Amino acid sequence: MEREVWRARREYSVGDSEVSAYSTSVISLSPSISLLHSNYGVPSHLDAFERLLWWLFAGSVGAGTRAQVLSAIKEQPRNAQQLSQHLRVDYTTVRHHLKVLERNRLIIAEGETYGKVYFLSDAMESHWARLEAILEKKRGGSMR
Repeated sequence: MEREVWRARREYSVGDSEVSAYSTSVISLSPSISLLHSNYGVPSHLDAFERLLWWLFAGSVGAGTRAQVLSAIKEQPRNAQQLSQHLRVDYTTVRHHLKVLERNRLIIAEGETYGKVYFLSDAMESHWARLEAILEKKRGGSMR
């Protein structure tokens, strides 16, 4: 069981930080993951992808910019330069968030290195309503 928990934590990571940074511990890795305790008003039963969304969009410093990047990609597939211009955000910052989103399988890229165009992954498209609910809860100030 411990090995399964580690694998799930490792898969959903950004740099040296892990998705469990905002949760105390995990009881099991059944289809519905149970958390013993969590911050930010996160429900006690979430699937792994929902936990990831909570962490990336409510529990980390770059959450706001990351949400803007993801929304712009949903609106229209774009490359890093187009995203930078559209959002009026530094190109390096956009590239950082694209790497985080791609590493965590929220987006996919097509094309060559410089001109890669980014699209939402199937998993992200199917969880879009859940992301909107998380962002709305965060905006509502109930993330204490």
